[in-house]
Amino acid sequence: MGEFVKACKKSEIPDGAGKRVQVNGKEIAFFKTQEGVCAIYSVCPHQGGPLEEGGITDQVVTCPWHGWEFNVTTGECTFNDSIKQPTFRVKEEGEDVFVEA
Repeated sequence: MGEFVKACKKSEIPDGAGKRVQVNGKEIAFFKTQEGVCAIYSVCPHQGGPLEEGGITDQVVTCPWHGWEFNVTTGECTFNDSIKQPTFRVKEEGEDVFVEA
């Protein structure tokens, strides 16, 4: 297991979209869900779209470029279970969001 690194404040993550943060050289998108903050690799595997700019409904983010959808808690693509985005463990401490990266 890696160490947790402070990534952002929860208030910096917009409702209905995400926030991209570079942590240890990794581009990570953070999203608020009913279960808490989730973190997923921010670059869409289709053509490199910025997932953090996509809309999120429930736990599914939609890439703004071509509509590919991913569950932000599992990384699974909604239409092809052989495609999976890396996800990252998140820890919230008050307003601070930490990620294991």
